[in-house]
Order: sequence, then structure tokens, then C-alpha cells
Amino acid sequence: MGQAFVTLVTNADYIIGATALVHSLKRTATPADIVILHTGAVSTEALSNLQSLGCRLIEVSHLPLSEAFNERHARKNLHGAAPFTKGNKPDFHTPLDNFCKLRLWQLTEYRTVVFLDADVIVLKNIDKLFDYPQFSAAPNVYESLANFHRLNSGVFVAKPCAETFENMLAALDQPDAFWRRTDQTFLESFFPDWHGLPITMNMLQYVWFNMPALWDWKSIAILHYQYEKPWERDHPKSDRLRPLIDLWHAFHEGRNIPDISCLPGPPLPKPGDVA
Repeated sequence: MGQAFVTLVTNADYIIGATALVHSLKRTATPADIVILHTGAVSTEALSNLQSLGCRLIEVSHLPLSEAFNERHARKNLHGAAPFTKGNKPDFHTPLDNFCKLRLWQLTEYRTVVFLDADVIVLKNIDKLFDYPQFSAAPNVYESLANFHRLNSGVFVAKPCAETFENMLAALDQPDAFWRRTDQTFLESFFPDWHGLPITMNMLQYVWFNMPALWDWKSIAILHYQYEKPWERDHPKSDRLRPLIDLWHAFHEGRNIPDISCLPGPPLPKPGDVA
């Protein structure tokens, strides 16, 4: 039984993201498998480039959940009850797709898997994550330290197990269950004693302008483009995030990557600046 990095692709946009992710993983010379879980909404033809990069493609379906659950967590209803106020979710984002991440617990041919959202890039070798326990994830810190108690499921360590998957399904679709942040809220509930990874293993892009003192290129292993995506043209925060967007495009296009440790950091606030 081996190890694998796993991502999820549910539409054409996330194929763009996964391409940059795979390019970044390949640069780390990891011996682990790279697995692309994908839904039927993505054609085999669209996935051909990822397959040519040596990825293992596995088609998955949405979880067998009740109609009432699916209705509560449909995009319009979920965002109406729990609107995003910190950033913009792209139009291609469908909340129900998030729960497909749980399918990785069915990959029992692997001893340990590390899940990576398709909107991340890996800046250095992260194979040491396979030695972390289940369930390990970094905190959802991008605005203030008050969010250290919440996990972000863009990066996590799991141990595939059929029994765990069945237990998850039973816990997920309880009467009137509403998972405000979809899979993230559920995983916090299912693994209440989750093990905290350092934020450098899932550095959220908003840290760049919200908490610039935390940004240190030398220590960042995984950069996560939460909310607006770097392949979106002229999104609302593109000017503020331009250095991060340019770096993503270098990975996506397979261009020469600069020495990450020597990149300039974000501008720090000056004395007297108002937050």
C-alpha cells in the first residue's frame, strides 16, 4: 500500500487549476502517486492533459445523499443562508461538489493520502505530510488569529478506510443537518480532535494583504488561492494579489520558476496606517 496526493476536479475551470498543481508537484520529485478524482461533469478529453502528466484518473459520483440534504446545500440556498462576505466564490463553484472529497476515504489501495484543492500550488517537497496522523489540516487563518479553531480543508491528511467512509455518510446526512462551510464544517465535526498543520502547509492568499507579517516565502510549502482564482481575468482583488497570480501562471505555463525564497514579501503597514 502506497501514498498519493489527491485532488478533485468537477469542472473545466478546476482542470486549469489542477494543471498548475500537478506541474508544481512534479517539480518536487515526489515518488507518490498523483490521483485526480473527477465527476462526470468533466469529459475524458478535457482530462487528457492531466493523464499525459502521469496522473491517475478516477471518476466519482456525488454522494448518495437525501433530496432534502441536497436542496439545503444547493448553491442558491447555501449561499443565501451562509453568504460569503470576505471574498467572491466564482460562478463555477457548486457547494455540493465539495462533499465529493469524502470519496478519497474509498481509495483503500493507499495507506495515506494528502488531499490538495485544485487551486493550490506546492512550492517545496511536502512528502513529510504522509507521516502526519489522520486527521491533519491547517487552520483557516487569513484574516485574524481568531480563526485558529477552524480548519481549512484545502489541504489535509487522511487514511482511506471503507468503514470510515460509511460512518461519514451516516453522520453527514442527519435530519435537518446544515453544514455551513460544507465539507469543512463536517470534517471539523467528524474529527473534533483534528491535528493542526502549520499555516505554511496551507498559506491562504488573503494573508498577503490581511496579515502580511505572517508571510515568509522561505517557509511557505503550499500556497492556496482561496476565493478568487488566479486564472480568473481581472477579478476584484487581482491588483492586490498580482505577485501571487503571476507566480501561479509561471507554474501553470511550465515557465522557469524564480527562487521562491528570494521573492519580495508583501508591503508591511507603516506606523500610523489605519487597518
